[in-house]
Amino acid sequence: MPKIASISTYNPPYVLDQTNIEQLTKELFKDKIAQLDRLLQVFENGDIETRYFCVPLEWHQTEHSFEERNNIYIDLATKYSVEVIQACLQNTTFLQKALPSEEIDAIIFVSSTGISTPSVDARVMNHLPFSDRMKRIPIWGLGCAGGAAGISRAFDFCKAHPDAKVLVVCVELCSLTFQPNDFSKSNLIGASLFADGAACALVCGDNVDLTNNKHVPHIVDTASKWMPNSEDVMGWNIKNNGLHVVFSKSIPSIISSWLGPFVDEFLTEQNVSKDQLVNFVAHPGGKKVLQAYEDTLHLEEHQTSISRNVLKKHGNMSSPTVLYVLEQFMLKENNKDDLGLLVALGPGFCGEAVLLNWGD
Repeated sequence: MPKIASISTYNPPYVLDQTNIEQLTKELFKDKIAQLDRLLQVFENGDIETRYFCVPLEWHQTEHSFEERNNIYIDLATKYSVEVIQACLQNTTFLQKALPSEEIDAIIFVSSTGISTPSVDARVMNHLPFSDRMKRIPIWGLGCAGGAAGISRAFDFCKAHPDAKVLVVCVELCSLTFQPNDFSKSNLIGASLFADGAACALVCGDNVDLTNNKHVPHIVDTASKWMPNSEDVMGWNIKNNGLHVVFSKSIPSIISSWLGPFVDEFLTEQNVSKDQLVNFVAHPGGKKVLQAYEDTLHLEEHQTSISRNVLKKHGNMSSPTVLYVLEQFMLKENNKDDLGLLVALGPGFCGEAVLLNWGD
């Protein structure tokens, strides 16, 4: 089974208290949204305390064009990718020795908060000594599902190429997408929830001779699920001034009715029961999303505590967030053969599930 041999995360430089972000949002939307004080309660009720941004809070007090936002995205996504890749390849918490970037066979770059052609991974290759024969697999548009999808596609690649070492790099700069002139409820919810972050995971095929310092998760199998005619559940509306967030209020109820059967079907295919799962690696899309996970999958609160803590400290960073959760599970002591399920949902509407085994 391919294994996740190392992982690292990167926090952008500006750590902001939720109360300060709420105050700025109140100033920007004052007299423009009816019942604003009542709606601003989403900041206080979301169980988020801090978030990391790539720009200071005052940056949002002035107008910025789509071009300016996107140029910042390209520059910083490249910078953060370099930082988190180096940290992952040199992470001796998991690796017995650092791995040179020249040995990487493929890079899967996941993002949905900016546009770049060539994709950001090509720009990263000018900063690190990767092989010029390395395969590039950029993935755009999967939003919050992107981190799990990246791990799934790395698994597929390593099954086809068992000698391969693959990097999954997720970078999202959600703060750059905030629209101060969008007075929709979706934009207000996005302002209370989204943040910036980067993560990188190293996935290795069965024939890779790489020694780890502790038990790391092996990927047993993966599953994908798509809901027809659900384009309006979540995503972006792309307008002249940038990306405008789309949120349906039905997301928690969709999770409750749709996710459970998907997970049950996948686990049945793997001859695994939910009672056997020790580690539940859930993308914390928000407080209500985690509650929906617990309800539909019959989980106890302690099983989502790591996801809740990531949400509290970082907010929802879209695609990297589930890898922040996975990192915390990999850092704790796990018994050999502990089973885990990594799950994330995103635009499409779609879901990705990855069955993990902390043994071979």
